[in-house]
Amino acid sequence: MGQGHSDERVARNVSTEQLSHELALRFARKCFTPLEITHFKDVFRSLADEQDGMQYWKEETLCRFLVIPDALGPGPLIYQMATYLGAFPFPSLAPSILTIEAMLKVVVIMTERYGSVLKRGRADRNKLLFRSLAVFDRRMSSVYEKPPKEVLDEIKGGSLEKVDTSDAVIEEARSQAAGEGPLSPLYSGYSIDRPRNDDEEEEDDDELALAALDSLDAIEVFKHDQRADTKIHHAQIPIDNFRRLLMLLLVIAPLDSQESLSKHAQQLTEARIQSLHKVADAILWSFTPEQNAGIFYASFNKIIPASLPYMFDGLNPLFEHFLFSKNIDLSKRKRTSSSAQTPLTSPSVPQVPDTPLEPLLQKEGDILTLPLLSQISFFLKPSSIFRRLRPLYLGASAGFSLGSISQKVLNWRAPSILLVSGSRLPASPSGPRERAFADTLPPKRFPDSAAGNTTNGKLVFGAYIDVPWKETHKEAIGGPEMLLFQLEPIHEVWRSSTISKDYFTFNLRTGVQFGVPPSNKSVHSHSHSSEHVALGPVSLILDSSLEYGVFNHDSTGGGSFHPSATRLVDWQDRFEIEALEVWGCGGDEEAERQRKEWEFEEREAEARKSVKLGKSVEEDRALLEMAGLVGNHNASGGSMG
Repeated sequence: MGQGHSDERVARNVSTEQLSHELALRFARKCFTPLEITHFKDVFRSLADEQDGMQYWKEETLCRFLVIPDALGPGPLIYQMATYLGAFPFPSLAPSILTIEAMLKVVVIMTERYGSVLKRGRADRNKLLFRSLAVFDRRMSSVYEKPPKEVLDEIKGGSLEKVDTSDAVIEEARSQAAGEGPLSPLYSGYSIDRPRNDDEEEEDDDELALAALDSLDAIEVFKHDQRADTKIHHAQIPIDNFRRLLMLLLVIAPLDSQESLSKHAQQLTEARIQSLHKVADAILWSFTPEQNAGIFYASFNKIIPASLPYMFDGLNPLFEHFLFSKNIDLSKRKRTSSSAQTPLTSPSVPQVPDTPLEPLLQKEGDILTLPLLSQISFFLKPSSIFRRLRPLYLGASAGFSLGSISQKVLNWRAPSILLVSGSRLPASPSGPRERAFADTLPPKRFPDSAAGNTTNGKLVFGAYIDVPWKETHKEAIGGPEMLLFQLEPIHEVWRSSTISKDYFTFNLRTGVQFGVPPSNKSVHSHSHSSEHVALGPVSLILDSSLEYGVFNHDSTGGGSFHPSATRLVDWQDRFEIEALEVWGCGGDEEAERQRKEWEFEEREAEARKSVKLGKSVEEDRALLEMAGLVGNHNASGGSMG
């Protein structure tokens, strides 16, 4: 009897289209509330095109609904991703027609709501997104080489006429994509999953898909489908495609779930687009495009978790717009007759209350701009920096001195971000100041780092400091969340190590140092080298005059920060500091605490001035000690001048 049930189950699961339909139904039940499903259905049906009784979305509909900015040009790529994800978990069915079930699966994957169904797949969305972006074409075709209208015409050209239009199984339309149906020409443009004879036996099972089919007891059907699947390690994301996507991701990084993208799109001036392009290029160069025409999965899978873990987070609120219909008024039980009769025949933009939002950044600095803030949000949690950063120290206005930094930063009792920009120094010092700085460092053994896509020699480094600043003498400070990073010309993040805990030192004599032992530890035994700073394997140093800096990268590692996982070479950049900023991570509570600290210090300073001194020095000192202003009372850390 058990064998009979097993055979029956296998027979029932032969149809990939039926399994896809069952998965969509399970997503609908498990991943959304009834109200969210109601909103989703209303959004889809009110904007859908219809042919022979089947409703579907075109590229234009999807892009206009999501308010994808035309100026950035990522519309065809977003549509490509959706048609791939709509075929989940069977890549051989891609590209799919965006029916209501296909769009449901797109929304589930893009918003990461699959956790309640796909227990094993929560960490594997990146692989699925790579598949949706990549192509398997030795000529590295781009979706932009084929006009979107031609793609739409191919869909309209007859593929919809042969579809079962029953409401229960509209997913049958995708069966045309699996074999010899009219949709198959779409494979030639961009799909990485076109069936292809491949002699290699390399396993390439997608964990999300396996989890999905496991939940439906259909693993064998999936594996059969995968045998004809192009291996993911043979596919690449074309550079131009990825650049367009990166620019969009930078724009949507601060997006809230009910916030229209149109407000951000309105800020896309020509200068802002150029800035976005520059930031996108810095990220692209972390994938070493000078070596490959596209981005392979091996580097994608290595770099995204290490340096860009939150890069795709903006897709979540963007696709959550499907769960908020402007046609459903929860304050009324029934719609008015006028609204019920209003035709909904053209794509529209999701409406949100026109209320002014708090600015993402109180003001831009010489280094920190809105595009750069979005870049930082790719590796620091967006919720911790958008509308949460406050300028503590801006060198352009406060002056380049360690004393100024000390005054502005030491009372901030929360994490902070340091940013420094400058220009590379020549190989041979060109003046007495440069020579004096070079004399404080060991002889340079490593070459400069790669210049990326720039020719001006500009560098931008930074650090995330997970503890409050304080002046250090004997011990370094910092915790396991400390980061060093580079934003220009190549994006990279170096995470803290436990081999050494010399994360951060700040001293008015030695300057600002990351990954370097405190000065009392770094004195060499030989007198001739005692003045040299002991550079850590991965370290950043700003000298005490705040004129020069150096970033050292020893690929062998062994210090306070892990070496690069992708740039497996040694390099050292010495640079002249042009801008320096410190931004506090926190809200009103942290700012109020800092304000009270400053007020206390001011009162303390006034108290010092108001003390009337007599003729006896010893009596005066006793009086000051009683007031707690001198002696070993460890009073409040204020400045004594």
